[in-house]
Amino acid sequence: MFKGTPETIAQRREEIVNACEQLYQTMSFKDITLKEIGNVTSFSRPTIYNYFHTKEEIFLALYEREYDRWNADLDKLLSSNQEYTREQIAVQIAHTLEKRKQLLKLLSMNNYDMEENSREELLVSFKTAYGRSLGLFRSILEKYCSGMTEAEVNDIVYVFFPFMFGIYPYAEVTDKQKKAIEDAKVDFIYQSIYQITYNSLIRLLEK
Repeated sequence: MFKGTPETIAQRREEIVNACEQLYQTMSFKDITLKEIGNVTSFSRPTIYNYFHTKEEIFLALYEREYDRWNADLDKLLSSNQEYTREQIAVQIAHTLEKRKQLLKLLSMNNYDMEENSREELLVSFKTAYGRSLGLFRSILEKYCSGMTEAEVNDIVYVFFPFMFGIYPYAEVTDKQKKAIEDAKVDFIYQSIYQITYNSLIRLLEK
């Protein structure tokens, strides 16, 4: 990695991740290249290699940042002095994910390849952010869902987190997909990220 001041390294890395995020609004993962990312930054493509070795590492950093943003909302919910019922907790968590469409979009990708093509230290950093999400989610359940056993909390955590991988494809359907669903005569009910998340959580929490 490039040996500069911590501030310079952080600024350059942030600019690269921001460029990737900008492109990801209109382009697919497979179409985004290091060259495309370099075209959006203030420095050349070869400079990117001083900070990230692969496109997957840049996406992993974007992914980590999305978890950090979600963690901030979960932390705020956990720190609240307000009393919440289980139904209200389902509402609150659904609203936090409603704001994190990009996180859900990244979750719907092939995470195996992204992680496999990233250096271990970057993967550890990402897993730290992910692990914090698990911990905050678990703590929220323990705080607001009185009477729930540790085993019940763990069951919900390890049902809900894998479930999150499928939210985006069901909520964000393209016109092409809608046409295919219509032509295939599939009885598909369109729901928002909030609706899908809330409906899942409320059933898990009320068991």
